[in-house]
Amino acid sequence: MIFGSMVSVFGKDKIHRAFTALQGKKLGVLGVVPASLLGIASPLCMYGTIPIVAAFAKKGMREDWIAAFMMASMLLNPQLLFFSAALGMPILIIRIVCCFLCGVFAGICIRLFFRNKPFLSLTAFGEISCRDTDPNPLLRFIKNLGRNIRATGPFLLAGIILAALFQRYVPQEAFVRLFGSNRGFGILMAATLGVPLYVCGGGTIPLIQTWMNRGMSLGAAASFMIAGPAMKITNLGALKIVLGIKHFFFYIIFAVVFAFFTGLFIDLFI
Repeated sequence: MIFGSMVSVFGKDKIHRAFTALQGKKLGVLGVVPASLLGIASPLCMYGTIPIVAAFAKKGMREDWIAAFMMASMLLNPQLLFFSAALGMPILIIRIVCCFLCGVFAGICIRLFFRNKPFLSLTAFGEISCRDTDPNPLLRFIKNLGRNIRATGPFLLAGIILAALFQRYVPQEAFVRLFGSNRGFGILMAATLGVPLYVCGGGTIPLIQTWMNRGMSLGAAASFMIAGPAMKITNLGALKIVLGIKHFFFYIIFAVVFAFFTGLFIDLFI
């Protein structure tokens, strides 16, 4: 939480200026690569990201770059990187790579299928008002950290409680059968569980840790960590507004397919 607040207070504007600076570079479709990386670095939640990308769109930023930035920003942020380190280095690396590639492929899909027609409808959104306005940098950081703790702390506690309940009342053999030995079905189930259970990234870390200790495969865990934030209920509500119903279903299909085949690939080859 401390690290996330540091990035939010002292690095957020630099990250967004770096993304804006891409506009003057002739990168073509390769621009989705730095766009996805900057999306991961951005500390904003989905509701904070949408007005920012709306401002990018008004400045003439390419939609494939915006899609890569927005997708990666939804899946991962600096604070969640530190939370995910509790799962061990292999799953942390897998999570970073998968989220980065998801952003890249989202941008490429927009480039291929929506090259000559708009995909995003961001005209209703403007710049968000910045809450980090205290002239004293230390006070600005402390206030941001307080908001961060209030927003994340309860969900982290809920995740710990849920993990304890799963560990106490769900037999380990059931987890092995569902998420370990049955690859395809287990990955699909993990992606499905991501929708109701993924409320806050930090809150899901204790759950994933418990599940992996009880037999969940790396692929199923990766699928959960992609489908969960991608189809989190609050994110879906915002996305339906900015995409429209037709493009919204296109997004759902993309998220499910990417999460499933990523998990399958990891279980087969890693």
